[in-house]
Amino acid sequence: MKSPFRRLTLRLRLGLSAAVAVAVAVSAVAIASWLVTRQQLTDQLDSNLQSVQASPGYVRDLLRLCGMELPDAGQRNETPTPYVVQVITADGTVCVTPGNKKIEVGESDLAVARGVLRSAMHDATTEGGQRMRVSTTHPDMPPRLAGEYAVSIAQSLSVVDKPLKSLALFLLGFAGVGVVGAATAGIGISRAGLRPVEHLTDAAERIAQTQDLTVRIPADGTDEIARLSKSFNDMTEALATSRDRQQQLIADAGHELRTPLTSLRANIQLLIRSHTSGRKLPEEAMNNLLHSVESQVGELAALIADLQELSRPDINPDETSLHVVALHEVARRAMERVKLRGRELEFTSDLDEWYVLSEPSSLERAVVNLLDNAVKFSPSGGTVSIRLSDGQLMVRDQGPGIPADELPHVFDRFWRSPTARSLPGSGLGLAIVAKTVQKAGGTVTLRPADAQGTEAVIHIPGTRTPSAMEPCGASPEAGA
Repeated sequence: MKSPFRRLTLRLRLGLSAAVAVAVAVSAVAIASWLVTRQQLTDQLDSNLQSVQASPGYVRDLLRLCGMELPDAGQRNETPTPYVVQVITADGTVCVTPGNKKIEVGESDLAVARGVLRSAMHDATTEGGQRMRVSTTHPDMPPRLAGEYAVSIAQSLSVVDKPLKSLALFLLGFAGVGVVGAATAGIGISRAGLRPVEHLTDAAERIAQTQDLTVRIPADGTDEIARLSKSFNDMTEALATSRDRQQQLIADAGHELRTPLTSLRANIQLLIRSHTSGRKLPEEAMNNLLHSVESQVGELAALIADLQELSRPDINPDETSLHVVALHEVARRAMERVKLRGRELEFTSDLDEWYVLSEPSSLERAVVNLLDNAVKFSPSGGTVSIRLSDGQLMVRDQGPGIPADELPHVFDRFWRSPTARSLPGSGLGLAIVAKTVQKAGGTVTLRPADAQGTEAVIHIPGTRTPSAMEPCGASPEAGA
């Protein structure tokens, strides 16, 4: 289940994230400023308290108020107004000026009065609950005034608390303004930054609704949004190309299937009429008709097999079950198969050992397709030669050759030379060859032979020994 934050729009999430980040940063600075200021004010107050000294006469008067008679020490001095002075005796008696409330006495104050400590500084509260900062010292009195007592000079902590409260309010207001400003700026910046993403979303929704893959997004600049826009444009272009190819493949396949299906239907209708009418066809005509039907069915089966081969997705070779294939054995078996279809031709071979990584059945079919083309275009009594040397497999015929302007199209699906359209075939054989060789990491080309005919050259990376080619998890095969 999505959290409430995830349900918000991306724009609002970015604005809130900016606000939270600024809030954390401003809060950290505000707290640090407040703590530093408090420490400085406290240190200043402590310094002031330590600099204040109660006069001996004032201390004498305070002690007299506690019932202690001391000799006259001279003229009485009044204590400064902001401060409260009280005398603490060793037994815990507190002497304070009438009208002032006593300040609580701590263990450190008693320790100073008894001479254990020289001074003490701490916070305390009066009997009325007022918070005070207290500095307690053992006074440096004349010997006749000395005794076991200490003098505490105290001042209200309001001189620290009031500025700190004002500072806290100021920092709180400043932080609030900063957070609101950051949230507003974050939403505004995210609105501007996400505008290309909105265009991208609109384009994707339009494509989903209209199936129009010609939609493009302006992609200016080199930032991440521009790269995303370019990638989206590339994706739609690839999808459009794929769909065009798919439609073209369907149209071409329908066109190629129409001819054998029409011929097959005519032959079957003829057989049906002969059966229903009771008029038997001559035996020779019947044999020719059945052979024609068989040939047309075989042509349909071959065309469907070619279409299935071409429709297989292009998978990364690392994800397929590749095997170490002996290319020389594949070529030898392919030649033996093709010899049955070219009995009036002469076949020569010169095959060196060569091992490659490929799909055995697909590779053999590719070599068979090349040899079939050579047989198809070679004249009666001609020679078809196949040679494998240094990883190059060359199939050569003695046919009329391929014009230079047609060579760039020979590996296109369903493409057939105008001079070869009367010959059997679907125009998919060389397309299958190109796909198989490319999946094996190789290349295939057609070129005019030196004297006469055409030479097909396949080059697939490999080695002369199977052990050097064996991948992890694959077993060497001669091809099957």
